[in-house]
Amino acid sequence: MTVAEQGPPSARAVSRPGEPALAMSVDVEEYFQVQAFAGRVSRSDWDRWPSRVEANLERLLALLEGAGARGTFFVLGCVAEKHPDMVRRIVAAGHEIGSHGMSHRMITELTPDEMRAEARDSRRLLEDVSGSRVEGYRAPSYTINPRTRWALDLLVESGYTYDSSIFPIRGRRYGYPDGPTRPVRLATAASEIAEFPMTTLGVGPLRIPLLAGSYLRLLPAWMSEAAVRYQLLRNLPAVVNVHTWEIDADQPTIGPSRRATWTHYARLGATAATLTRVLGVARFAGIGLRLRELGLLGSSPA
Repeated sequence: MTVAEQGPPSARAVSRPGEPALAMSVDVEEYFQVQAFAGRVSRSDWDRWPSRVEANLERLLALLEGAGARGTFFVLGCVAEKHPDMVRRIVAAGHEIGSHGMSHRMITELTPDEMRAEARDSRRLLEDVSGSRVEGYRAPSYTINPRTRWALDLLVESGYTYDSSIFPIRGRRYGYPDGPTRPVRLATAASEIAEFPMTTLGVGPLRIPLLAGSYLRLLPAWMSEAAVRYQLLRNLPAVVNVHTWEIDADQPTIGPSRRATWTHYARLGATAATLTRVLGVARFAGIGLRLRELGLLGSSPA
């Protein structure tokens, strides 16, 4: 394994003293691998669908470069196996590599042994391919919740220093309603791990999800921009998250029609413009860097 000592110069130089803790992240996966299609596209059929992840990734890299932003790319292990040069391009562009697991199975579907293998194998693979240390993890479908918090223990055991999987909302497929709403260190069975949760806005007893996945894509761009400005005015951390397939309006339709899974297909053509508008508010950096600036991680990885 070859591990870069400090990461690319552009990644090290992105932050400035006193910057707000605004982070950018990308979940790198194919359009047919999402949980919404788990009942229609079996993993054994994944190779039958045309890959579009590299082209989508290149569009996102160009968009972030144009905005002067850097981020953390949580790469699915099975995607990295097929597209190792793509992973290296992410690093060469000054971004951080994180793990999205190996198979895009939600933690709620995994046994502890299966979760341990997903975390360990994906980290080893990504480090070998990228030549950089992998410190962060994001669970498919944000599935760290009160019932799967045991997975944090296995992340620490597997060498991760931070997680960004908690969405402090009450959702159908995911959600940790009582989870942290700001970056924090969480206790595990034998240690601690840093957590950068997804961004929400408290409205009375409710928490409104913002800036991530379908919420970034489906809400009007001005609302997402306003959410970032709100966080800025109050000096609150925030993380923006997008999936590679979310900027691809021309992806093949899975199923009888796009109406059947409208949350997947709606406003795909607007994502790039929304993201450009949001990233134009301030400077965004990778999650690991922001956690270090907040004093929640140690020194840069060696």
